[in-house]
Amino acid sequence: MATKIVMNDVSIYYGGFKAVDAVSMDIQSRTVTAFIGPSGCGKSTVLRSLNRMHEVVRGGRIEGEIRLDGVDLYAPAVDPVAVRRTVGMVFQRPNPFPTMSILDNVVAGLRLNGVKDKAILTSRAETSLRAANLWEEVKDRLDKPGAGLSGGQQQRLCIARAIAVEPQVLLMDEPCSALDPISTLAIEDLIAELKREYTIVIVTHNMQQAARVSDRTAFFNLKATGQPGQLVEYGSTHSIFNTPAQRATEDYISGRFG
Repeated sequence: MATKIVMNDVSIYYGGFKAVDAVSMDIQSRTVTAFIGPSGCGKSTVLRSLNRMHEVVRGGRIEGEIRLDGVDLYAPAVDPVAVRRTVGMVFQRPNPFPTMSILDNVVAGLRLNGVKDKAILTSRAETSLRAANLWEEVKDRLDKPGAGLSGGQQQRLCIARAIAVEPQVLLMDEPCSALDPISTLAIEDLIAELKREYTIVIVTHNMQQAARVSDRTAFFNLKATGQPGQLVEYGSTHSIFNTPAQRATEDYISGRFG
């Protein structure tokens, strides 16, 4: 299976504070990779570094190298906006644009990228809503506000918005933490379908979710409070959950800490 993303000795900073230390890992194309670990260990920070969202934070910077299909994402000539088009993101809480209709929410990114043709926008909205398993629920109210949908529907709307610009990678930062169990299952089913087309990286605190949806799992941890987060172990989800190589991984998965 082809490698999509390569992280080589990546350390991530907030100003003078090193939040994550020396992460090296390969993420394979059209797989789901889960980042797990206790709060504050750097999972979301690593995730945001993959589409240059981390540098939006004041003082945010990285050392090391992150490559997507061989291209250094942090090279001086690389446009961060283009990176974020290629590497889409879905956040912890659904965040549809409250004043926009369902349809306008989906195509907002396309309009930002200069697409004006109404036929193209309408077609892409339907394609994206179908891909997000939301079309049948909203096709008769596309002109209604996106904020009027249920929480689970709003999150699927945000996924539709993310994939409308046709990214190659989809980052998900605890996409189900604000959802009920039924909506969570719908998102998990959707992830399984989306990985046919996209490389997906998900941060989750839910061990059962990581075990259910991911092909590979990375366990991050802190040596001590105030110390940078570290990648402790990375491998197939089956091996991480059943035969972890590190005691800390086993202790976390079994609930002994975290």
